[in-house]
Amino acid sequence: MKKSLIAAALAATFITGCSEPQTTKTEEQQPIVATAAVTGKAELGSFGVDLTARDEAVKPGDDFFMYASGTWYDNYEMPADKTRYGAFSGLAERSEGDVKAIIEEIAARKDLNAEEKLVADFYNAYMDTETLNKLGVTPIKPLLSEISDIASTDDLAEMFGKSWLTGNKAPFGGGMWFNRLDPNKYEMSLGAGGLGLPDRSYYLEDAERFVKTRTAYVAHIADMLEFAGTENTAERAQAIVDLETKIAQGHWPREKRRNRDLTLNQIERADLSTAYPGFNWDLYFSQTGYKVPQLNVSQPEPIKAMIELINQEDIAVWKDYLTYHALSGNAGLLSEEVFNTNFAFFGKELNGQQEPRPRWKRAISEMSGTSSLGFAIGKIYVARYFPESSKQQMSELVENLRTALGERIDNLEWMGDETKVNARAKLAAFVPKIGYPDVWQSYDGLSITKNDLIGNVKNMREFFHAESVEKELQKTDRNRWGMTPQRVNAYYNSSFNEIVFPAAILQPPFFDPNADPAVNYGGIGAVIGHEMGHGFDDQGSKSDENGVQRNWWTDADRSAFDKKADQLAAQYSKYEPIEGNFVNGRNSLGENIGDVGGLSMAYHAYKLSLNGKEAPVIDGVTGEQRFFLAWAQVWKEKRTEQSMLNQLRGGTHAPGRFRAQAPRNHDAWYKAFDVKPGDALYLPEDERVRIW
Repeated sequence: MKKSLIAAALAATFITGCSEPQTTKTEEQQPIVATAAVTGKAELGSFGVDLTARDEAVKPGDDFFMYASGTWYDNYEMPADKTRYGAFSGLAERSEGDVKAIIEEIAARKDLNAEEKLVADFYNAYMDTETLNKLGVTPIKPLLSEISDIASTDDLAEMFGKSWLTGNKAPFGGGMWFNRLDPNKYEMSLGAGGLGLPDRSYYLEDAERFVKTRTAYVAHIADMLEFAGTENTAERAQAIVDLETKIAQGHWPREKRRNRDLTLNQIERADLSTAYPGFNWDLYFSQTGYKVPQLNVSQPEPIKAMIELINQEDIAVWKDYLTYHALSGNAGLLSEEVFNTNFAFFGKELNGQQEPRPRWKRAISEMSGTSSLGFAIGKIYVARYFPESSKQQMSELVENLRTALGERIDNLEWMGDETKVNARAKLAAFVPKIGYPDVWQSYDGLSITKNDLIGNVKNMREFFHAESVEKELQKTDRNRWGMTPQRVNAYYNSSFNEIVFPAAILQPPFFDPNADPAVNYGGIGAVIGHEMGHGFDDQGSKSDENGVQRNWWTDADRSAFDKKADQLAAQYSKYEPIEGNFVNGRNSLGENIGDVGGLSMAYHAYKLSLNGKEAPVIDGVTGEQRFFLAWAQVWKEKRTEQSMLNQLRGGTHAPGRFRAQAPRNHDAWYKAFDVKPGDALYLPEDERVRIW
């Protein structure tokens, strides 16, 4: 579990001084603003879509993913250091290259300011494999010694309580989150954790692939324990997996864990030991530094199950568990021998990745998080690579999507007037954040050196944790971002009712100021709609315009909404990417509502932008076709089978292949591509899910 304040921003739903939210008047219809005129050549093709990626031998109505991207898919060869590749990956690689240029330019200079020196020194320490190889596991020997000295359940409580510093596993953990009943306050959120494999199903299912993975996991743990000088590694590794299996048995399934009605369980700190006895909570919290006057227990029964395990399982097995995870969790910061041994399982066996990513890319990943040097780098990234004109055009698109969704809410047949008033109020209160923060992260007091990688990571953990502890009882910081500008993603934060779009995603194929408007609406427009849609999905819709979790629906309207959501969950649950392994339509429901609803909003906004005129035909492609092709090519991707399985079991999104098929719920797509009954994706009108 994350420990810093920024964990709060990551309570958001992804596509991963205070200012008050700006609102627009709910009683006035906001006009569609024309985006800036195209002044140059689109980056992809002649209008913003790569038509050479299409496989025109495939009928759009049979497989829209392969129609839009099939030629690319059939000819693309996965590099050895990747488990998946697609539009997101390509743009992430561009961002990585831009960041590398920034860091290497900084590292070559001598006249560095304080933040630049932090960046240069951390990068140099990470890239110094000669020193790391000499040290082996020496940098974490103090941690291994602490684990070796554990003699009681109180000692375990102490070690679990400081997992924020050690980077180790614990059967449960907590961090500062937003108070869901009062988003102006923080509160500790406590939930279950502790697994090494991606999901509880990897431990509990008897299918051959999972048995094989568990066998490989035992062998891997035995190999890692060798670095700590452990004896009888095979037997002790099996005991660790047996323990994790018991942890998995106590966990809720993922679809249950995302239900906000079940995960809102606030409790006073003084009552915790009575409600959850058998664990030394005083000792646990004393390691965190938090005062914790109140907290939210997101998974009550699993926490009780974890306490029972702590008291019942042999202390020696817990010590071996902590020893293994100390090695595995810090492997990327140790010698190449330790890293490669860890990669052999988590990279190759579990994900199908044949080679590690280049070290410079791993360095950038380590440096680019919100609780790292990501904002120090992001400040330079924005100055170099993100023009203000893109921010202005994006702002206009956001308001156009707001207008479109407002009209759609007004015209919903399944929602009554009382609920519409509340829905409109929530829409008006949406706060868009575009490109980069208005207030940048300060790094004053952070110490980084060029020759102590583990020490640098420890210093950063302490720095951000101290900041979190300091702000625990203060008003929540609405200027803070949950992603850095160079991150290719977007998110919705229900507690602040905000939609956030980092600079790096505002590039082709998502957004191109020189692309045809249909392409930008089908790309970034639908992504905007997707994030807006999270405010109205099956869980986001449980919070109001102020981010307070409460029911603002009439019973009849909520029932009508749930019926449509159930229909969409059933639709996606029929997709079977791997034999016997289906998309979890219930666990991915929020993302699927975001996709289907986001497309509706974006198409509506696109049609409004035409002001009643017909869009031109370009290269034989109509405006409607360009819109839907742009959407489908955003989700082009290729995966290893192992990566696909991890996504199905551990992810909240449907795989890209099926996100590209979302248009089958939209009438305009049927007309644009002449989709008829008998086509594989054809849905009768009464089976097309129309929510927003």
